[in-house]
Amino acid sequence: MTLVFSDAEKLARLRLCRSENIGPITFRRLIDLYGSAVKAIERVPDMAKRGGKKEFKLCAVPEAQKEIAQTQKSNARMLFWGQADYPKLLAEIDDAPPVLTVRGQEQFLHKNMVGVVGARNASVNGRRMAEHLAAQLSRAGYVIASGLARGIDSAAHLASLSGGTIAVVAGGIDVVYPPENQKLYDSICDQGVVVAESPFATEPMARHFPKRNRIISGLSLGVLVVEAAEKSGSLITARMALEQNREVFAVPGSPLDPRSSGTNQLIKDGAHMTVSADDVRQVLDATRLKPLCESQQEFEGPAAEFMSEHDAELLRKNILTALNYTPLDINSLSRELGCRIEQLIPILLELELAGRIERSRGNKVNLI
Repeated sequence: MTLVFSDAEKLARLRLCRSENIGPITFRRLIDLYGSAVKAIERVPDMAKRGGKKEFKLCAVPEAQKEIAQTQKSNARMLFWGQADYPKLLAEIDDAPPVLTVRGQEQFLHKNMVGVVGARNASVNGRRMAEHLAAQLSRAGYVIASGLARGIDSAAHLASLSGGTIAVVAGGIDVVYPPENQKLYDSICDQGVVVAESPFATEPMARHFPKRNRIISGLSLGVLVVEAAEKSGSLITARMALEQNREVFAVPGSPLDPRSSGTNQLIKDGAHMTVSADDVRQVLDATRLKPLCESQQEFEGPAAEFMSEHDAELLRKNILTALNYTPLDINSLSRELGCRIEQLIPILLELELAGRIERSRGNKVNLI
């Protein structure tokens, strides 16, 4: 169900997702628990205190207002999870960004997309293949999503400009990385759309790229990997696509070229071998996305508020004793502790906000 948010709710949502220890999954749990960001943001400091953190750093109102003003001044716009203009497929994943900053032709975010990713140090033939496939898919009506990186990403963007292309950047929407892609960035703003999750002026760091990759796959019906070495970022994108119930396609390459070791392994593991756009189209035309297995509506209402503080404190201690540094799914934790999910989740939120545990995809938690 999509909603129309007031300016106060938008400001609260931005403040909430820019506050410490609140990632996309925690953000959504807080919205589930309190019904709105306006209500949630009033409760977060007390929740963090109960979880063991004396002072919680909440994003200040002037800081959030400054980001909103920067967005408007730069001819960009914020899209909030839960509203109709937020990309539909991306909204379904369990760690969808609470807010996206977009610049360009937003209509492309609501068309069928294919993610195209691959090596930064791509071979000449790899770049040509990426251009060929991206151009064919673009002519077939698919919008190409990629990460504005050197190599395969740049080739895919250039080949699909006329049909619309989406660049998901790792830093702020005003930061072009790599710098030599400034001209390409400007062209995408004119003919496609640039998407960022991070705040303005954020310089991309290593930890930002996996987050960017899950947006590329989350936006797309399927992800096509053209060249990728073992343990590359492109394989992370492919893994995330599988977790999101997207299709994965891979272009085979020479066993002698390390840049093809990852794509060849993907094919051995079951990815669709791809040598033409028809290989992608036939799969996507015949496939309907399966519903995501994780439900975000596991409980109704703030059940933890009906627990006595003595019981809540006992549950906090039992959770911290039961967990270690290996992620454990919440259902298993609930069975181990002999408590209901609706009792467990609010206490987990308190411990997350206090920075004592963290949540990962697949509805899992672990000690930090």
